[in-house]
Amino acid sequence: MKTLREEDKILDKIKHIHMVGIGGSGMYPLAEILNAKGYTVSGSDKNVTELTRRLETLGIKVYCGQSKENVTGAQLVVYSAAVPENNPERIAAKELNIPTMERSHLLGALTRKYDNVIGVCGTHGKTTVTSMITQILLLNKMQPTAVIGGKLPIADSFCVVGNSQNFVCESCEFVDSFLQFSPDISVLLNIDNDHLDYFGTMENLEKSFLKFISMSKICYANGDDSRVRHVLSQTGIKKVTYGFESTNDYYAANITAGKRGYCFDVVKQGKTLGKLCMSVPGRHNILNGLVSFAVCFEMGVNPCDIANSLEKFSGAGRRFEFIGEVNGITVADDYAHHPTEIAATLNAAKSLDYKRVIVVFQPYTYSRVNNLKDGMIESLSIADKVFLTPIVASRETNIYNVSSFDIAKGIDGAEVIEDYDILAQRMLNAAQSGDIIITMGAGDIYKVARKIVEKNK
Repeated sequence: MKTLREEDKILDKIKHIHMVGIGGSGMYPLAEILNAKGYTVSGSDKNVTELTRRLETLGIKVYCGQSKENVTGAQLVVYSAAVPENNPERIAAKELNIPTMERSHLLGALTRKYDNVIGVCGTHGKTTVTSMITQILLLNKMQPTAVIGGKLPIADSFCVVGNSQNFVCESCEFVDSFLQFSPDISVLLNIDNDHLDYFGTMENLEKSFLKFISMSKICYANGDDSRVRHVLSQTGIKKVTYGFESTNDYYAANITAGKRGYCFDVVKQGKTLGKLCMSVPGRHNILNGLVSFAVCFEMGVNPCDIANSLEKFSGAGRRFEFIGEVNGITVADDYAHHPTEIAATLNAAKSLDYKRVIVVFQPYTYSRVNNLKDGMIESLSIADKVFLTPIVASRETNIYNVSSFDIAKGIDGAEVIEDYDILAQRMLNAAQSGDIIITMGAGDIYKVARKIVEKNK
């Protein structure tokens, strides 16, 4: 086992952990894993959701609303980054001298309890690749534990609890949270201009990724990405590259369009190891499948078994997730909120057999819109019809004086609609049989996709 940090040692001394914001996508999987490991877990959230209800079925006490009384009996209080210092439960923990820990620190402590931690990082694709690797290991009896940023359909959860030393961990760079982790294997997918409200410059962002991969013994990295190559050149750890170019250690060859995604040969240093047929659309998923193959193959999984596992992978929750069909119109939802992700999703939709692509985009944070507005306009223009909602503020105030109308005015015929019921009907009215409607963004825009399907059953 790895050397524990001082703050990690508390997990060996306690039994009852209380989690503030337990229903969040980052907190929920940790609660399920800790519960499975025998800890008494309780938590609170502002609303009752599908995730909080699921936690209750596992025997976890979940309080609706947050108050000082909720932390009674807890020996550790864990909170997500979105929970402010003046939260009543954080205040109560301080008054009662109960130790506290931010969510990324707890996840970091868990990574030091496993001998083979696979940390998947990068600006785009983390959830998909974490899900792919987890699915391959799970279906091939490698018994992984995993923390994923979206729901893995075969597990019907944001996490998997296994009995091996394999731990697959989605590793987010925002506020350097992934530097709390201890990866043995790092996967670096790409580096793009995001979270600059925190990092300030691309140089600082690259330095953060460099620190993360340098903690690992081996890094599987996208050799086609110039920023990734620059970061790789600054570390002495073992490197395995992948990409479309044959200069990479692993590369895709003989690419053809399949029924649901691309098929291609996996070639390692000139030798063909196998053939993958993806069940998720888009050229970006060639790269996602390729690196998942590389990692699992070098962990000892047979190429044919990897291929079978990936063919069964239909996507993670909110990653080109098909919600339903209404009057011949396909309805899908996607988490994309950066121009590169938006373009990848819309190009993937365009490559499929749909007449038109109709999208609603929910911009996430004022700083991102301020920095990436032109890219959002260019990417959204791939669609045939564009709707937008107001910007989700998240943790920010609008010091930039930007709005969704700044995006809309750059796209012919784009409309900004706030009310979800009106938006759902307007999108449906704009679509015809054979079209695809996509709800897109990091907030709660997925609700519109569900409204469209549920109201027209």
